Amino acid sequence: MAESIMDIEDDNFENDVLQADKPVLVDFWAPWCGPCKAIGPVVEELAGNFGDKINFLKCNVDNNPITPGKYGIKAIPTLILFNKGNVVDQVTGMVAKSRLEEAINKVI
Repeated sequence: MAESIMDIEDDNFENDVLQADKPVLVDFWAPWCGPCKAIGPVVEELAGNFGDKINFLKCNVDNNPITPGKYGIKAIPTLILFNKGNVVDQVTGMVAKSRLEEAINKVI
């Protein structure tokens, strides 16, 4: 059964990501972004495969400009992997599922 990908906002980012008890992958996206829509199913599949070991969250950059600004996000989609409040890996653009699996496997 696939794990659901929750939405994250600026006001709960610190609690849900930086203070999380397990690694977190945050997908920074926007509804108008074609590549964001293209990578969405890949992230959903990964959530189904790794959802018991890592949290998957989506942050709409249009509605939440503070957090992307803090992390210097200039292009979307950008996926950032956090562990214990620290950035472990960052991927920008449409990438192969294997690239994301590689990043996840480093922290689980």
